[in-house]
Amino acid sequence: MNIGALTANDKLALTLFMAMALHSLVILGVTFNFDDIASQAPDRTLEITVVRHPRKAETPAKADFLAQTSQQGGGTLDKAAVPKTRIAPPATNPQEIPSHEQMGAGAPEPQAAKEKVISAQQAQKPVPKPKQERPSVANAASAADILAQLNQEIERQTAELDMKMEAYAKRPRTKNISAATQEYKYAAYLQAWKQKVERIGTLNFPDEAKRQKLYGNLMLTVSLRPDGTILNIALNSSSGQKVLDDAAIRIVRLAAPYAPFPSNIAKEIDVLHITRTWRFTTSNQLFTGN
Repeated sequence: MNIGALTANDKLALTLFMAMALHSLVILGVTFNFDDIASQAPDRTLEITVVRHPRKAETPAKADFLAQTSQQGGGTLDKAAVPKTRIAPPATNPQEIPSHEQMGAGAPEPQAAKEKVISAQQAQKPVPKPKQERPSVANAASAADILAQLNQEIERQTAELDMKMEAYAKRPRTKNISAATQEYKYAAYLQAWKQKVERIGTLNFPDEAKRQKLYGNLMLTVSLRPDGTILNIALNSSSGQKVLDDAAIRIVRLAAPYAPFPSNIAKEIDVLHITRTWRFTTSNQLFTGN
């Protein structure tokens, strides 16, 4: 084969063939094992220390570790030690990293977060206490006047009640008797009083009533003291004839004084009220009955 007789097309075809053969040799001859690379430990590691509080310091001649700024070391250890945090950050599992969809779904809505912040701020705000209005001088004076009036009214009512109780305590013990009285001690006294009044009344029958032939009935209540004297005479019911009414009152006075109260009556009462019906008859006689 005459190389000099090669045409340009032959040269191009030969060049392409040699290039393809060379690439095939490289691809088929060179292989990569990722597991071996991952399992092999690096021959040398580069340790970098982060300085928390950087400050200007002189650059040491020999550095134990690499950091973002120069710093003089300290401590009590003989050998250089790498500063470590007390709690190591947890290892990140690639499968545990949330996707963009999960992060978007789990994030709270801005409006809800804003409402929570506002609610928290409102809860932290102290509730203002209502202002207590101080009573004015005029109101205080008015209240004092009202209190003084109430005290005066209480004192007045207390004094009035004391007077009533004292009067009630001094009030005489009374007893009302009539023809219907069944108690022996009062019935006996009433019978003696009745006999005396009727005898005196018949002896002193009013002359005008005899001349005009007047007769009628009336009711009197005679109140006696323990010694038999008259305390009061009350006309309960009139006869319609003034002559007879006046004659009955006069006869009561003429028959006084009456017998004193017996001891069994005097120890119980202070006043004895005797209520009787007086009858002036056509026979010019006086009777006291029911």
